[in-house]
Amino acid sequence: MTFLEIRFIDLVDIFLVAYLMFRLYKLIKGTVALNIFIGIFAFIVFWLLIKSLKMELSSTILDNFVNVGVLAIIVVFQQEIRRFLLLLGSRYNLHNKFSFERFFEGKSAGAGMMNIYIKPVVQACDYFTRTRTGALIVITKNSELLDFVHTGELLNAVISRRLIESIFFKNNPLHDGAVIINRNKIKAAGCILPVSQNMELPKRLGLRHRAGMGITESTDAVAIVVSEERGRISFFQNGRGEYNISAEELEKRLEAAGLTR
Repeated sequence: MTFLEIRFIDLVDIFLVAYLMFRLYKLIKGTVALNIFIGIFAFIVFWLLIKSLKMELSSTILDNFVNVGVLAIIVVFQQEIRRFLLLLGSRYNLHNKFSFERFFEGKSAGAGMMNIYIKPVVQACDYFTRTRTGALIVITKNSELLDFVHTGELLNAVISRRLIESIFFKNNPLHDGAVIINRNKIKAAGCILPVSQNMELPKRLGLRHRAGMGITESTDAVAIVVSEERGRISFFQNGRGEYNISAEELEKRLEAAGLTR
């Protein structure tokens, strides 16, 4: 008998745990939750040390904490857990893969539904840079973002440069929220988005930029932000931002994201 027997399934197990830990680290990197996670990890190491030394009183007390540890983790990390589940469902398109509509209609039914006409969006953003008009535009891919759509005013309108410009006109009551575009329609305006807690974002960036990053951290959507102060375009995807890009560069980013036809 060998001292340590390693099976193939053990290697798979180690790989899966390592991958989950890596994804969790990427999810909470730059946020306050990372410090909490490190604190919990240090507590577990200390608990295992106490158990190995057979310190009965300390071990009993810590055991009681560990028994309710799962509930404590859910309470402390509720936002991160929600973001992880949203990311899992939207980034990997689980809804479309296991939906009844896809089963009965076949693969071709949803073909091209992600594509939109991006020219009006790019032209509107170019106008916003020249007039220094603040704007936040979210373009969906696989996830329709219905939870966020219902926080604003439903429009379900055809994409139009003039309509986008009028929505973000400074005297329009909807100009402070986000416009959500889904399946060749301006679905809603004045929508409220989750704000990113990433501490690595530059301090000069305002709530529009943090909301643009926040929605792309937890979904597969892309976000476009035009700064009201500097008139610069920023593009967000997969929780990452590109700042101070031109209208031509924005069009290339949208094409690369598969949002044009």
